[in-house]
Amino acid sequence: MKVKNVLVGFFALAFVGFAQAQDWNWPSDPEQEAKAREYNAAYVDYMKSEQFIEATKPLSWLLTNTPKLNESIYINGVTVYNGAVGKTSDAAQKRVYQDSVMKVYDLRREHFDNESKWIENKAYYGYQYFRDDKAKLPEAVGYYERAFEVNGTINPAYTAAYFDLVRRHYLLNKAYSAEEVLAIHDKLATLLDEAEAKGADVSTPKSNVEALLVAMELINCDFIDNTLGPRLKADPSNLVLAQQVFKYSVQYKCLGSETFLMALEIIDSDNPTFSTSQVRAMRYMQNKEYEKAQPVLEKALTLAENDKQKAEVQFDLAKVHAQAGRKSAARSAAIEAAKLDSERSSDAYTLVGQLYMGSFNDCKGGESRAKDYSIFIAAYNAFQRAGNSEGMRDARARFPSKEELFTEGKQVGETINTGCWIGETVTLATRD
Repeated sequence: MKVKNVLVGFFALAFVGFAQAQDWNWPSDPEQEAKAREYNAAYVDYMKSEQFIEATKPLSWLLTNTPKLNESIYINGVTVYNGAVGKTSDAAQKRVYQDSVMKVYDLRREHFDNESKWIENKAYYGYQYFRDDKAKLPEAVGYYERAFEVNGTINPAYTAAYFDLVRRHYLLNKAYSAEEVLAIHDKLATLLDEAEAKGADVSTPKSNVEALLVAMELINCDFIDNTLGPRLKADPSNLVLAQQVFKYSVQYKCLGSETFLMALEIIDSDNPTFSTSQVRAMRYMQNKEYEKAQPVLEKALTLAENDKQKAEVQFDLAKVHAQAGRKSAARSAAIEAAKLDSERSSDAYTLVGQLYMGSFNDCKGGESRAKDYSIFIAAYNAFQRAGNSEGMRDARARFPSKEELFTEGKQVGETINTGCWIGETVTLATRD
């Protein structure tokens, strides 16, 4: 509060200096001029000695009878009436002085037409005076709306005060729909993001605005699905709404809904990034919509910025191909993932081993058990490369037996090609 008062005082002094450099419009009538000079000197003396209540009387006469005397009577008028607010304990009189501050600003606009210079200060006082008054909240909110109207924006430092008024007006007067509150919040969030992009430190107002929104408990997964979802479905070209749904879905952890997927599809189609394409494909995979996932993953691959990201996509493509029965393509994608990122090697070769293990019925010829069971040796090799001991144990349990090799005239240590899509040459081994 002290910092704010110091700032307000600084700007007031600056404006005083400007105003005093202007011409004074003293009344042409000598008697009125003398009275105006006397009252002007009197209220200034009272103000300097912080006798603010006493200063209101001569100042009121000047505002009424010499409204164009000099802009200083309005600049100082705010100081006087605001000072008087702090000098009285009577609630009714306090409100009179508060309303007088607002009136001084109105008169200043009427006679000097420079509202853009001070409208935010007026809004600041409105917040201080009226935030706890249900009946006055529309007026207080209106000052900030006027600031936007006049200047097109507001100081980022005032965003939390404005949104706090909106919050109170919503809760106490039911003045907005939830969607309208969110629209105001998004306007302020954009303002703060733009200020931050220009180098301003807006961490405090940003944090305060977000805390106020969370405190309102406006948003949850039901609200996103049942309120925002139908609107987006009715207007799928509304990119702003899609971005809003996406943002809130992520923020409130509502990632499993169809509304989130719909927003994601709109955003990713309009301006795809690696992240949006990857998450979109992940959702398709969760829904077992593998044919939808594949082209999105292929797009993500072109948007990847490094080998690690490419490896992630290749591994997901391997899973998609595997689910679609394209085992050779799945193996190729998995091995490519391992090449791009060594940390993917274990998962990649485990997947290859699983592909081999699941291919027995497709690949067995029924003529040679050694050849048919050799695919399990290939699977064992893949699991071994993955460091997957459990997979190695399962694969070894299905190796051919010594008797089976002997019957076919084969020996441990000989090589054999698995044939089929696997097409690997392996060294014969037995399970016993």
